[in-house]
Amino acid sequence: MRSLFRILAGACCALALAAGGPAQAAFPDQPIRIIVAFGPGGLADITVRLVGEKLTRLLGQPVVIDNRPGAGGIPAAQAAMSAKADGYTLLVVSNGTAITKSLYKKLPFDPEKDFTPVSLMAYYDLALLVRKDSPYRSLADLLADVRAHPGKINFATINPGSTQNLSAELFKTAAGIDAAIVPFRNTPDVTRALLAGDVEIGFESYAALKAQIDSGSLRALATSAAQRSGYLPSVPTVRESGVAYEVTGWNGLAAPAGTPPEAVAVLNRAVNSIIAMPEIRQRFLGLGTEAFAGTPEDLRRQMAGDIVKWAAVIKRAGIPQE
Repeated sequence: MRSLFRILAGACCALALAAGGPAQAAFPDQPIRIIVAFGPGGLADITVRLVGEKLTRLLGQPVVIDNRPGAGGIPAAQAAMSAKADGYTLLVVSNGTAITKSLYKKLPFDPEKDFTPVSLMAYYDLALLVRKDSPYRSLADLLADVRAHPGKINFATINPGSTQNLSAELFKTAAGIDAAIVPFRNTPDVTRALLAGDVEIGFESYAALKAQIDSGSLRALATSAAQRSGYLPSVPTVRESGVAYEVTGWNGLAAPAGTPPEAVAVLNRAVNSIIAMPEIRQRFLGLGTEAFAGTPEDLRRQMAGDIVKWAAVIKRAGIPQE
């Protein structure tokens, strides 16, 4: 009887403590910080600010955007890695994050091991651009000229190792052509070279050259994604034009490795709700991106696949590691 009494008394005490103890706070109960590896005003920054504004309303907590630009996204990644893995610090990751893994000999972070995927936010493609009076009316015209004059046609991109630069390298391989890739410091330099006729074609996103494309000073011969984009629906893809080639840029959200699955699930559901909003989808189209969220596993697969894909391109192109 005494043993039974002790057991019952212990159980009652445990129940009393549980009932009187502090309740576990529901996630989130404090502000959320999203670290961006680019300065204010860029595509990734604008995209995440639109999502962050909606997250604030949906989750009832302020979302703070923390811009940490720097080579290879290293300062941003290190800031996210040093934060507590509790769901209150997120990092914007992108195809550039995947590329970085092969560009640096000693990258101080691993995009796959050091971060937990939360959700994709957007996809975008690149356009193969010529000036308005270019004799090339289609990608077939360009390819015919390149094959007739090997090594004489110039492709303009931004700096070596960028998505644009590597996309041009991949295009050369996929099309089996010999062309010169001319890297410039930035997109305005690429634009000037195209308009001046110093180069025949440029690889750049619609978002970066929206004004020139919309005004007609530059024409898109083809786009790089698997399907036609919603912002350039009349422009065929490279694949439609007869070359087995696909490049898709993207951005998404990740958290430090070890972030509780419950927090990841809350954030993923919220981002999916936001990306499904018609106003957000329309705003993204206006920026030159296609809104897409999906599951954490979708982001994991995208990152893993791009790491392998771009490592092969970098090796084939002989781009030295930094």
